[in-house]
Amino acid sequence: MSTSEAFIAHLIELRTRLLNSVVALLIIFVCLFPWASDLYAVLAHPLLAKLPKGGQMIATDVTTPFFVPLKVAMMTAFLIALPYILYQIWRFVAPGLYAHEKRLVVPLIIASTMLFFCGMGFAYFAVFPIVFGFITASAPLGVAVMTDIDKYLSFVLSMFVAFGITFQVPVVVILLVRMGVVSIEKLREIRPYVVVGAFVVGAVFTPPDVVSQFMLAMPLWLLYEAGIVVANWMKPKAVVAVE
Repeated sequence: MSTSEAFIAHLIELRTRLLNSVVALLIIFVCLFPWASDLYAVLAHPLLAKLPKGGQMIATDVTTPFFVPLKVAMMTAFLIALPYILYQIWRFVAPGLYAHEKRLVVPLIIASTMLFFCGMGFAYFAVFPIVFGFITASAPLGVAVMTDIDKYLSFVLSMFVAFGITFQVPVVVILLVRMGVVSIEKLREIRPYVVVGAFVVGAVFTPPDVVSQFMLAMPLWLLYEAGIVVANWMKPKAVVAVE
């Protein structure tokens, strides 16, 4: 097979994988569409539960009540389809990997996906109730907290991404060690800087209250330590010669 034919074959394979992923995403989205408003209600529950009795959210744009639940349904469809999408990506890149690379990549992809979901779940079930409780309790007397649903969605998505990426720290640490970029000893040596950096990240990506900043910084630090432990466990053992 010539170079041009091989290139065209790769393009066709890429198109097939992309098409399969898009079709799966659209099928799931169509199935979820009738429950788009219910999905948004679930997403908004952490804030609504902290509002005073009778409190509600608002929509400031004409089309927002329709498009915001639609975005939530699409986001949910993407999360449901993510394992299949990753499988399609794997099928495309797998032929170009060595056997030892395949043994490393598959567990890391699975772990990365699960950790991202864990980060989102931690934000939704642990962080949001505390953050929204703090925000609603801090409102001045006579001020009603009535958040726009589009801005609420943007805030929630940014928090999901922040915590999802934070929970990728063990995967990053393992990759850096396996690629020889940094040693276990160096990772332990820079631990104090990582702790300080974790609290800086918490201050940047969370609302200005100490509790939510702490709830992002502590998992970041603990996951860094977990990455060191796992990377040390996966490190090839030195072979001792016997005379």
